[in-house]
Amino acid sequence: LKSKEKFYKKPGRPSKLIIENQVLVTLEYWREYRTYYHISQTWKISESTVCRMVKRVENILIQSRKFSLPGNKKLLDYSLNNNLVAIDVMESPIERPSKYQKKFYSGKQKRHTLKTQVIIEQKTLKIICLRHGQGKIHDFQLFRSTGVRFNKSVKVIADKGYQGITKIHGLSETPIKKLKKKKLTKEQKKSNRELNRLRIVIEHVNRRLKIFKILSYPYRNRRKRFGLRSNLIAGVYNYELAL
Repeated sequence: LKSKEKFYKKPGRPSKLIIENQVLVTLEYWREYRTYYHISQTWKISESTVCRMVKRVENILIQSRKFSLPGNKKLLDYSLNNNLVAIDVMESPIERPSKYQKKFYSGKQKRHTLKTQVIIEQKTLKIICLRHGQGKIHDFQLFRSTGVRFNKSVKVIADKGYQGITKIHGLSETPIKKLKKKKLTKEQKKSNRELNRLRIVIEHVNRRLKIFKILSYPYRNRRKRFGLRSNLIAGVYNYELAL
């Protein structure tokens, strides 16, 4: 932000807040997800100034690429050989849309949501990539529509929502599903428990992301910017993990 400030000459009065405080306002907005009005009252500035400030900081951070995620290419990289990759879907509630409500209604959550597909490296807990979809779409259907592919030597673990992933990626594993009027054997139950011990780490990552209330409280803003903000928050999480 400081490097951008040197080349950016803003006409009119200088900002009331120094650069460090502008970043803090943005982090506060993500973390607490208070309204622009309440944040403006705390910092003694106008609502419109808070709105412009948050968007400007977000744009600079995403353009700097210092908080960008490794992305799909990392999943095809040979450096992930013999590593475990975990995949799961996180749901964020939204306000009821005025149009196309059925597309965003999640039968699992019983409310309108946006889905975020999270892929992490199981050992390091680093987020590799995120993909987004509407609340109605099934987890496995979201995976197929995003076109994510893995290196053949990478093992993928997922939950029951990804039944059928082995047809796309052979080296993958999901819990054994109980059939009607049949019980799982002791070996099958043991296998499921062992898989869940490996897979539970992605639930911990989802919890770390949802500490930022903008992802766990009903999203009030326009949905177009949701992907940018969730990717930035994931980038901040990876940055903190590397410290």
